[in-house]
Amino acid sequence: QVQAEESGGGLVQAGGSLRLSCKIDGLTFRDYALGWFRQAPGQVREGIAYITSDGRYTFYADSVEGRFTASKDNAKTTFYLQMNDLKPADTAIYSCAARIRVRGSWKEKPNYDYWGQGTQVTVSS
Repeated sequence: QVQAEESGGGLVQAGGSLRLSCKIDGLTFRDYALGWFRQAPGQVREGIAYITSDGRYTFYADSVEGRFTASKDNAKTTFYLQMNDLKPADTAIYSCAARIRVRGSWKEKPNYDYWGQGTQVTVSS
């Protein structure tokens, strides 16, 4: 079965950095486009970053543009999210998702085939 596992979350001070990893096994990794999502308590789920299956294009939500960078390593079947200049508003559970068909918005989790359970990121001030 497909397994997606996020790691790298934790507690960080405002202005700091974290690098999240999403390890995915059980699928042909290079054929899938990948997205990062986050959800804070009492808030709607937000699609924040996306990378095409070939790694050629990335997209970001306005809330993280310029601070977060998505990348992937096909050899390691791992999707990354480098998060810099973290703010308390970035506190959320972060999860990754994969899709092989690319029709539909990258920001909507139902448009993905697989997803992980998430990792907690807490930014303190």
